[in-house]
Amino acid sequence: MPKQNPKTKILKSPDLIFVDFFALWCGPCQTMDPIIEEVLSELNGKVKLQKINIDKSPQLAQQFGVRSIPHYMLFKNGKILWRKGGLILKKDLLKYLSNFI
Repeated sequence: MPKQNPKTKILKSPDLIFVDFFALWCGPCQTMDPIIEEVLSELNGKVKLQKINIDKSPQLAQQFGVRSIPHYMLFKNGKILWRKGGLILKKDLLKYLSNFI
């Protein structure tokens, strides 16, 4: 099966998709990685992760209006349910995402 384009995956999936717009050189993005992993693990697979490297996919970041990183969006059935930029405390991220489960 061919690898699905991230935009297609985000816009067509009936699952909750947490999209992480990041760059390898971004310190705050690296700080958030273990927090995101812990939160998604605690949500027992109810939210899927899609990481988008803005250096490799600048057009995608532009299409979704991402102007700074880290930047996060939560999608379901192609609709943006939530979005936030910057560092987020683990307890806050867990609370935000739990509201949509």
